[in-house]
Amino acid sequence: MAVVSIIILLAIAALGGYFFGARAGSRRAHFPEAAKGSLAKEYPAQNALQRVEGREPSGARGVAVAADPLGDEKARLIRSRDTEAALLRHELAESDAAQSGREELAREREQLSKELADARAEAARYRQLIVDIENNAPPPILSGAPGPDDLKLIVGVGPVLERMLHTLGVTTFRQIARWNERDVAEFDAKLPEFPGRIVRDQWVTQARALHQSKYGEALDAPRSSG
Repeated sequence: MAVVSIIILLAIAALGGYFFGARAGSRRAHFPEAAKGSLAKEYPAQNALQRVEGREPSGARGVAVAADPLGDEKARLIRSRDTEAALLRHELAESDAAQSGREELAREREQLSKELADARAEAARYRQLIVDIENNAPPPILSGAPGPDDLKLIVGVGPVLERMLHTLGVTTFRQIARWNERDVAEFDAKLPEFPGRIVRDQWVTQARALHQSKYGEALDAPRSSG
């Protein structure tokens, strides 16, 4: 008996659920506009945004709309960021190239400075070498025009003859040492008060020996007058 009662109750419950579901489906099928109106009341902000953008409101379940302004803004920001990043990379590459050029110039300047310093040191070394040579070199035998010699050292030449020779332009041993036979004859004629003394006292030979003794230079024998 109890089992029969339970089966009857279950059957009644099943029938009640069936009729209730069928009634609810009939209401949804016959009143779609009313459902849309209730949804519009339920989601006023979303529907206002959709009207501004020219779209119909989404369904009751909040299905995503076709356009996404936040996504568009995000895409624009990403493109702007990428462009800025590309510009920064380009500027960085140019800066690196300029820095490399400056470093190359600095290396060249350093190399040139080193070469200049070496050249200056070499020039200073050569200058010092020349100074040492000049300081240690023996005095020149004949530097520039020789001064007058003491012609009185020649045997047979006294103060009077020396003054007469100076008047004739003879002031050094070298001049007398280079007289040839013609020169001897000419100067003998110019010294009429002392005829034949140049040959007799051998002025040419004495002058050559005195010049070598004073200057360390051996003079050649007088050239022939022929």
